[in-house]
Amino acid sequence: MAWGVWGRARGGPVGALTLTALAEEIRANQGQPPGPSSIDPQPEPELEPEAEPMGVTAIPTARPVPCSLPRVQEPAPKGLYQDPPSSWEEGALADLALYAAACLEEAGFAGTQATALTLSSALEARGERLEEQVYALVRGLLAQVPSLAEGRPRQAALRVLSALALEHAREVVCALLPSSLPPDRVAAELWHSLSRNQRVNGQVLVQLLWALKGGAGPEREALAATRALGEMLAVSGCVGATRGFYPHLLLVLVTQLHQLARRASSPDTPKAWTPSHRGPPHSHASCAVEALKALLTGDGGRMVVTCMEQAGGWRRLVGAHTHLEGVLLLASAMVAHADHHLRGLFGNLLPRLRSADDTRRLTAMAFFTGLLQSRPTAGLLREEVILERLRAWQGDPEPTVRWLGLLGLGHLALSRGKVRHVSKLLPALLGALGEGDARLVDAALGALRRLLLRPRAPVRLLSAELGPRLPPLLDDARDSVRASAVGLLGTLVRRGRGGLQLGLRGPLRKLVLQSLVPLLLRLQDPSRDAAESSEWTLARCDHALRWGLLEEMVTVAHYDSPEALSRICHCLVQQYPSHIPSFLSQTQGYLRSPQDPLRWAAAVLLGFLVHHTSPSRVNQDLLDSLFQDLGQLQNDPEPAVVAAAQVSAQQVALLARAQPGPRLPRLLRLGLWRRAGPHRPPPVYASSPFQPRSVVGRWGCLGSGCA
Repeated sequence: MAWGVWGRARGGPVGALTLTALAEEIRANQGQPPGPSSIDPQPEPELEPEAEPMGVTAIPTARPVPCSLPRVQEPAPKGLYQDPPSSWEEGALADLALYAAACLEEAGFAGTQATALTLSSALEARGERLEEQVYALVRGLLAQVPSLAEGRPRQAALRVLSALALEHAREVVCALLPSSLPPDRVAAELWHSLSRNQRVNGQVLVQLLWALKGGAGPEREALAATRALGEMLAVSGCVGATRGFYPHLLLVLVTQLHQLARRASSPDTPKAWTPSHRGPPHSHASCAVEALKALLTGDGGRMVVTCMEQAGGWRRLVGAHTHLEGVLLLASAMVAHADHHLRGLFGNLLPRLRSADDTRRLTAMAFFTGLLQSRPTAGLLREEVILERLRAWQGDPEPTVRWLGLLGLGHLALSRGKVRHVSKLLPALLGALGEGDARLVDAALGALRRLLLRPRAPVRLLSAELGPRLPPLLDDARDSVRASAVGLLGTLVRRGRGGLQLGLRGPLRKLVLQSLVPLLLRLQDPSRDAAESSEWTLARCDHALRWGLLEEMVTVAHYDSPEALSRICHCLVQQYPSHIPSFLSQTQGYLRSPQDPLRWAAAVLLGFLVHHTSPSRVNQDLLDSLFQDLGQLQNDPEPAVVAAAQVSAQQVALLARAQPGPRLPRLLRLGLWRRAGPHRPPPVYASSPFQPRSVVGRWGCLGSGCA
């Protein structure tokens, strides 16, 4: 083992006495009177002689680069961690650190602290800034630790690092951070050593938090601090040192992910830094996610990590357009499995809600919205204050802010103690149904549905308000909006089934009858969510209005069964004869749908409705309109639609023939006149060419008789 300019005393004592003598010699060479020793000399066992001691005239220094970690009551200077140039001066201090480690190998805990004090005294005797010397010593340790054997020698060197960090955590962190990029095994070992020391790990974590908070600082510095945080938090028991600033650290890490996601999606970002390539932002985001996982897991939040993995929350957190969704998922998981930190999080969020930085403000808003799911946490603020804040967000020009406000109103609607605020919630929710952004409409529909799930929900009021607003959303071009609107209707029917079963002719019954044709046709919706939502809502209608058609509804939803559809149409025509013209007109509108399955389903439904309709229930003008639209389908590009339109047109002709009064001239012009018998034959359609949601053999169905 080389000892450089310091050498090692032949047969001399080791431990605190050696370094005390060293300090006295330095003072003597500086022309200062020898100072009192901080340690009483203790005779120690002699070691095997290795080399003659060399004279020491001064301790050379290595100059560290400026560190951007703030000192107490001192603003953080801007700087970048860089490796200082290697020189014989740093080698000298490295030997001093190694010499201290050799002394500590023979010393216990008290000897460790005493040696650290003596080492500090020796360095201060140089009359230079102590942090510069600490920086050089840590860099020396970093260079010499790989050559130390496992066991007591290496542990002694690590104790030197911990002793320095106890009084000079800032300087130690400044010296170690450059070695975290790229990942260095020795640096990781030193971080782990600091993490295991309960006396210093809290101070080191605070310094790393300062490095993360320096948003204006260099990116490499933040990345190095993030990686170091991950190394420290991965050590069992270290998370306990974050008590007092755990919520703050969690928010800083999540906000950093938002900043990285935005930076990665910026057009000015180099191609190598896009999320699909290896590069600093991607690596940085991975480090931040791992640090966040370690922080949660170390505090007993393993279920939070698991929930995020199952819901795809980590992937959303690192996405530029999905980060806030990831924050909402994280908040929901913490409400369910880590509620002991919610109060601290809520308190740390409030100042950030007014931050001028978009990433900080939007991340805080998403967390604030998600934490409203916890009633005890939401109770930290008065209900009126929360409601006014969320309503104020509805006036923000940024759609994302309005979306978060609507989600918050939805969480607020679930609280049993906020019944008196319904009149204030409704205008904002109903107004959002006309938004152009699908996220906002989905959020408003979800909030209205939650409002209906509450005891004593205002079913009649909502039925009246949704009457003119909900039907257009059932045919919205956006899949998610259609599915949400249909689901809201089903919830409304379920909550109001008492009045429907009594036969009350209120706004809810009118809304249901107005929506029957869209619900039946949406069973064939290309969107699986919309189709399943329609099936669920029709089942609620069947139960509330006592049709007894549940089996037929399920069959039509999953299989190509004209017989089941015919029975449904017969029931509707018999029970609601006054609504037949409305049913036919609504179905006629879907003949012009751009989607092939809907045009085919509309032609088939129209044929069965006409077949079961009494001639006295429709007028000539409606029949003429049906003839015209069905005739236009003869040029449809989908052959199955053409065939279905021909069969339905024949049913319309038969119904027209059965009507009283002169109809012959018009039918002759259309070429559809047939001499029919006393009864109109039922329509017969070819099998649907479109893939059904279920196939024969599933649901315990093994043959054609299962329909």
